[in-house]
Amino acid sequence: MAVYDLEEQEQISELKAWWAQYGNFVVTLAVIAALASVGWQGWNWYQNRNAGDAAVLYYGVQQAAEQQDPQKAREAAGRLIGEHGGTVSAQLGALLSAALQFESGDLANARAQLEWAADKGKDAALRDLARLRLAAVLLQQGELDAALVRLQAAPTAAYKARFDDLRGDILAAQGKSAEARAAWQAAIDSLASEGDEAVTLREVVRVKLESLGA
Repeated sequence: MAVYDLEEQEQISELKAWWAQYGNFVVTLAVIAALASVGWQGWNWYQNRNAGDAAVLYYGVQQAAEQQDPQKAREAAGRLIGEHGGTVSAQLGALLSAALQFESGDLANARAQLEWAADKGKDAALRDLARLRLAAVLLQQGELDAALVRLQAAPTAAYKARFDDLRGDILAAQGKSAEARAAWQAAIDSLASEGDEAVTLREVVRVKLESLGA
């Protein structure tokens, strides 16, 4: 029994020595782990709340679009961008509002919201869509060189034909017939692989191509 007590005392002594040497380190690790867990949970809560608030504001843009109220849509989209600019909802809101501004003839505000969506939007595909629509606005405003610049970077495959089609429109407006034909032909070639859903656009581009003659 005395032997057992001696061994036990030695183990306790070793444990005390180990704790004296490493105890603070262990406590620090435990505190860091606890703080990390709380921080992660807090971040998830913030992200979920942020996404929820953004969705509410985007719904406001949708309602304004349904009511055909450009000012209300612009204000809601502006608030959405200002408060939740890092969300996809903000990008969608800017695109939706810009479409409404364009339809109402307010090219300046349509351009401003599309520039934000194209330059600072979170989603790459939506940035391409914003660039495409922005180039169309610039074409309407007569800023042909600026419109072509917006189409320079290669888009995702889904938008390639639309980019080529619009590039052809801009080049034709600049009087560059040969380059316009090449762009429209590239659009037709891309649309040929998209199936029946692209038939209408393909025919429209073909008519534009034929209108330039040989």
